[in-house]
Amino acid sequence: MSHGPRPLWDTLQGSVQGVNKARNQDHHDAEGLGTAARPLIMAVADGHGSAAHARSHFGSRFAVDLFVQQARQFAALAEPRDGTRPPSLSWLMNYAQYTLPRQLVSAWQETALGHWERNSSHLEPGLSPTDKLVLYGSTLVGAVLTPRVFAAWQLGDGELAVVSDEGRVTVPLAPDEADLGDETESLCSPQAWLRVRTHWAPVTAPARAPRLVSLSTDGLSKSFASDTGFRQFMSGLDDRLSAEGPECVRAVLPEWLTKASQHSGDDTTLVAAWHTAPGLTATGGVPPDSGGVGAGAADPADPADMTDPYRSDE
Repeated sequence: MSHGPRPLWDTLQGSVQGVNKARNQDHHDAEGLGTAARPLIMAVADGHGSAAHARSHFGSRFAVDLFVQQARQFAALAEPRDGTRPPSLSWLMNYAQYTLPRQLVSAWQETALGHWERNSSHLEPGLSPTDKLVLYGSTLVGAVLTPRVFAAWQLGDGELAVVSDEGRVTVPLAPDEADLGDETESLCSPQAWLRVRTHWAPVTAPARAPRLVSLSTDGLSKSFASDTGFRQFMSGLDDRLSAEGPECVRAVLPEWLTKASQHSGDDTTLVAAWHTAPGLTATGGVPPDSGGVGAGAADPADPADMTDPYRSDE
């Protein structure tokens, strides 16, 4: 009896509403197995949530849904199923860096403006298209994993964390300079497609693929006092997955995200994929009864002295 293709990645995901928030402005999704026929696609988005961005809970949903659509098209190009020869990696990289961001931002803006027109015929007269888009402002982090390529995109805050096959934790899409205060780049920013950061990593061999790929909104990273604490959390997550498996981690993930949200005061969302290919296990590991997310990282660390970045008006 056939049970279909064996998944190359095991996913886990969760989202927690921030303390004293009227609604969760984050949105997320994950689909696929990481195979050529069913590529793994993951995305998280964080609506800005302030009075100036009163419809950002819609904006984050549009961001994730539209990214998934664009990512499916990209994956179909990377892994054609009709017997045609796939395009070169250089062509795909150019598509990832330039074509996809422009198409994604254009689709998001069209969707946001269409939503405004359908739901605001007698409200907020005199708003320019730019003003309307600001109402829906959202960040986005998205990734595609196929047997051939690993690509990811980011606009605004949040984190893409990668644990390599050797166990090294990196944050490849971190900006060169941190955003100041509550400001962040956004899908509603002018020429937003030029602000999208792209991670491009062809998979040269299955054994060299990352062990863990994680996408999270900034509610998670802000719960730590430093970037080091966030990286330790990711390393511990990899250890815990290796020691106990995804099911055990899924069971405690809501508790971890709730604690992080209590520290940061923000909506907190994480979508992660753990490589399940044979032989790809962590070099470290923690005993199943350790009670923590890996050694020294049982809970999100105490946050630095930060205030809630987004004020909800609803």
